[in-house]
Amino acid sequence: MPQVAFSIRPAEPTDVPEIVAMVGELADYEQARHEAKATEADFHAALFAAQPALFALIAEDDAQQVAGFALYFLNFSTWLGKHGIYLEDLFVRPQYRGAGIGQALLGRLAQLCVERGYGRLEWWVLDWNEPALGFYRHLGAKAMDEWTVHRITGAELVALANRAPEYGQG
Repeated sequence: MPQVAFSIRPAEPTDVPEIVAMVGELADYEQARHEAKATEADFHAALFAAQPALFALIAEDDAQQVAGFALYFLNFSTWLGKHGIYLEDLFVRPQYRGAGIGQALLGRLAQLCVERGYGRLEWWVLDWNEPALGFYRHLGAKAMDEWTVHRITGAELVALANRAPEYGQG
């Protein structure tokens, strides 16, 4: 890939349509487009509320075309006693891959961790996504093979919520 000049910056409200579009592109790549249901309103509320729950970095080329993004939020390690960053999504549009944008986005997240005293940077990768797995290994990431992800959604989530005692009781 030819050298591409790019910059990394925090997302702005005007970036929301591009973020939604890239989430769709990522969902297409992961063969899960039917699962990508978030709207521009959802992302705007999460990213730009008085106390945001989600944060985003935008990579753009020198013509200010959006090349990629990183969506992340804070987590907390009870073992370290520190916050960390959980990377929800990292995506670089195909025409910009190989230009160092993915590494720059991860590098900026690592800088945030170091600057703020956070203990770690974490994310999930689909088992079949060998290009991503190889990229992350190249950067020094370690797979957490001894952990198994669990998830409750839909009817099972509602059923579990219905079994819980009223908040503030037992």
